[in-house]
Amino acid sequence: MDFDNDLRSIQEARDLVARAKIAAAQYAACDQAQADRFAEAVARACASEAARLAKMAVEETGYGNARDKTLKNILGSSVTWDYIKNMKTLGVLREDRDSGVTEIGVGVGVIVALIPSTNPTSTTMYKALIALKSGNAVVFSPHPGARGCIEATVRVIREALGSAGAPANLVDCVGTPTEAGADALLRHRGVGLILATGGEAMVRAAYSSGNPALGVGAGNAPAYIEKSADVAAAARRIVESKTFDNGTICASEQSIVTERGIEDKVLDELVAQGAYMLNAQESARLAAVLRRPNGSMNPQMVGKTAAECARLAGISAPDGVSVLVSRQTDAAPDNPYAREKLCPVLAFYVRDGWQSACELCIDLLANEGAGHTMAIHSENESVIREFAMKKPVSRLLVNTPAALGGVGATTGLAPAFTLGCGAAGGSATSDNLTPLHLINIRRLARHNEAVAESRLRRRALREDIQEAGIFATARGQAADFGARREFSRDDVEAIAWEVLRRMGRQ
Repeated sequence: MDFDNDLRSIQEARDLVARAKIAAAQYAACDQAQADRFAEAVARACASEAARLAKMAVEETGYGNARDKTLKNILGSSVTWDYIKNMKTLGVLREDRDSGVTEIGVGVGVIVALIPSTNPTSTTMYKALIALKSGNAVVFSPHPGARGCIEATVRVIREALGSAGAPANLVDCVGTPTEAGADALLRHRGVGLILATGGEAMVRAAYSSGNPALGVGAGNAPAYIEKSADVAAAARRIVESKTFDNGTICASEQSIVTERGIEDKVLDELVAQGAYMLNAQESARLAAVLRRPNGSMNPQMVGKTAAECARLAGISAPDGVSVLVSRQTDAAPDNPYAREKLCPVLAFYVRDGWQSACELCIDLLANEGAGHTMAIHSENESVIREFAMKKPVSRLLVNTPAALGGVGATTGLAPAFTLGCGAAGGSATSDNLTPLHLINIRRLARHNEAVAESRLRRRALREDIQEAGIFATARGQAADFGARREFSRDDVEAIAWEVLRRMGRQ
């Protein structure tokens, strides 16, 4: 009997999770050294295939360029491994003899990893490594538009694991990606955690699945050039960042905000970096194609060069153009330039001082990208600190290309292709995700007499207990509680049990 793709995909999701659960149970018997050996084998294999897989990703999706995607693959493999290799994630993590508490790291089981089309191979490598390092099995759910290159990456990973002697089916991939199948996978009760990197609809689906999820919100990073900045360096960094893989990293700059006193200098330096300043008519033409009628990003613009974007908008840009820059005053949500643009297009805003610029950046982040990232170029530590205290972002990147700084390539942040946006962005974490986010910590806690006496014999607690009559009830006798100075262990235990008994009645 022939089944349609939805039914095939739903059944495949069930089968994948069932196999992954068996693999995860076998993997749970492995110690930290074994898990590290498997993860290192994957990192080496992925790094060796970085260029081939980058080329596949560009050919399949039409997004970005092979040179930069190769660098992203290296970041997602060898650089990520170098950062996480010494992390203690499994077994005894910490042991405090004074408190009697021992912390033990254990994997969460089966992880479902959603993979976007913008960074398909690098995100697959990165998520496989952090899952394996933390003792988990992982099932990848690929974007249909990048299925081929994602499956090829998973084959590299599976072959490396097989050669290293890892449990079978520790890493697997959906072969028939459909919305129905993805929904079945996300909602499967055998899933321990979802890592959601992709479009807003998919991230929302992950959070509403009923399973634990860590998701990423949209980016919309403003880049503020403050009057004390090295303007030439700032312009160079912003253009390098916005053109890296044709702007497909969500942490990349979306708007430039600067001060009126240095406006001309900033413009001159941008032009020196190959930027093309659009006039009003050209800005209108480009705005018309940046987003679709429903307000979502136009996929035909994503990951294209500045020249290709200009051509799609019917604009005649000069040869060698790096980015298209549109002067704007309006930061309203319905302005396409005030939203995320995953291509080499930047809005350009001018304000009278840093306080006004600060307010504008907040307005832009309120449109989209709250909790994600912004950049500041400044030598004034007071202004930098003020921005850090007030901006609703999880990353304030200072004097660095935002696309590369946000993912940990040019900053001390963890190398990552899943960037948490915190409560402001509807995420459960504000971190760049690492293996430490993918474990549960089991705590062994021994009875500690010193702690018990300290916490139960405080005078305030004695008075509360006396007022409630708990001591008398617990010991079955009346007592002048306030006059007592010492209590036996039996007294303390009796009081504790009576408190618990009363709580249970509520």
